[in-house]
Amino acid sequence: MVVAVKVYKKTTPNGKMTVYLGKRDFIDHGDYCDPVDGVVVLDEEYMRGRKVFGQLVTIYRYGREEDEVMGLKFSKELVIGKEQVYPMVNAKMEMTPMQERLIKKLGANAFPVTFHFPQSSPSSVTLQPGEDDQGKPLGVEYYIKVFVGDNEDDKSHKRSSISLTIKKLQYAPPTRGKRLPSSLVSKGFTFSQGKINLEVTLDRETYYHGEKISANLVVTNNSRKTVKSIKVFVVQHCEVTMVNAQFSKHVASLETREGCPITPGASFTKTFFLVPLASSNKDRRGIALDGHLREDDVNLASSTLGAEGKTSAESMGIVISYSLRVKLNCGTLGGELQTDVPFKLLNPAPGTVERERVNAMKKMKSIERHRYENSNYDDEDDSNIVFEDFARMRMNEPE
Repeated sequence: MVVAVKVYKKTTPNGKMTVYLGKRDFIDHGDYCDPVDGVVVLDEEYMRGRKVFGQLVTIYRYGREEDEVMGLKFSKELVIGKEQVYPMVNAKMEMTPMQERLIKKLGANAFPVTFHFPQSSPSSVTLQPGEDDQGKPLGVEYYIKVFVGDNEDDKSHKRSSISLTIKKLQYAPPTRGKRLPSSLVSKGFTFSQGKINLEVTLDRETYYHGEKISANLVVTNNSRKTVKSIKVFVVQHCEVTMVNAQFSKHVASLETREGCPITPGASFTKTFFLVPLASSNKDRRGIALDGHLREDDVNLASSTLGAEGKTSAESMGIVISYSLRVKLNCGTLGGELQTDVPFKLLNPAPGTVERERVNAMKKMKSIERHRYENSNYDDEDDSNIVFEDFARMRMNEPE
């Protein structure tokens, strides 16, 4: 059975230039990042005496667009990659298998274009806007721009330029590690002897999107107070590095009175399960998502992984982390006993723990995307290439 390979395309309004991309998600593997490899097909008559340039651009929006007054801007737009597509400057440029296959299929008027992400470039993150928010959402996004001009800094004309929005993402490490994150806290009370001890242990350090998070709680009440109820949350922590702002959001939660009240001298052990999903937080302002909002397969923003030798705190853009938070309600006078256990939430890398990856991706409706990323470009049969327009992403593109 021949598996169709999906290739995305977009054409300029004047119909003279078309850009093809094999994928829209490019993965940061830590020590290297997938190159942005595409092919540009030009109209032979139209291109006589003209030049075509390509750019890889990032937009870092850290404030609301409607608050921009009197020339004040809450966004930074940077060109992080440039290339002259036509006439080709580097005729011996090394092409990827996808580019070779497309040029073979599309003919002599097809030219390769390749960009590389800088090592310190942040991952794509979008902060979900509220109902009353206007303008573009906060976050980090990338797009490719291909245009006709006299030089690479020339202002492009809308009829002869194309913008294609892409995403830069991170995958989980090949192995999830054997360490079980845990926390042990105690709370004493004024004018009362003894303490309440709370121990929380997770069943793993790294979870995949759509997986169930298992937390084992052990409560030992050696005090004279009573535990009234238990609350468990999955907390998403966001740090906007440009303005040094930090905030947290609950993306999954439960409250229970099972086993309560936990009276003086009693103990309680229970395992709780939570599944943080983007689909459960669709209408909540400020939830961080991986990339765009108008895709069916969008998921919560992945944890930010630092490059080798660096911590995630040294990362740029919007830094994402997660923790499981447990609160014990000890009554009006007793207050609360709280602890946080950090963990990582990411997409699995292709080819690792295949069965778990497929199960997680089914829940996030991402099977199609990952099947394509594992496609074999070395297949000599070009009849199984399927082209899909970028039209549904047009609303997300910069003007």
